[in-house]
Amino acid sequence: MAADYHLILCTCPDQATAEALAKLLVTSKLAACVNVVPGISSFYTWKGQLESAQEHLLLIKARQDHYAQLESAIKNNHPYELPEIIALSIDQGLPEYLNWIDSCHRSQ
Repeated sequence: MAADYHLILCTCPDQATAEALAKLLVTSKLAACVNVVPGISSFYTWKGQLESAQEHLLLIKARQDHYAQLESAIKNNHPYELPEIIALSIDQGLPEYLNWIDSCHRSQ
């Protein structure tokens, strides 16, 4: 049962973008829940240069069968040229919580 779920990570440049994406994903029933974690420091190489940024991290809980639509929604509404979208399979979880994720997608 748990393999049916993903935790998707996505960084955003600011609080407004993070909240807009979170609301879009939840109201469109692509995600059951999105946590916004503010104030992370990111260091990365972009176009051959070391970069750093203060970002907000989205922790997105969703069913795996919604991933393609969710990825598309993020790509179409994200300001980055190349947004971070990384899906991790959820191997275990509280059954009642996983059932709740299912219930959030049922009314689609």
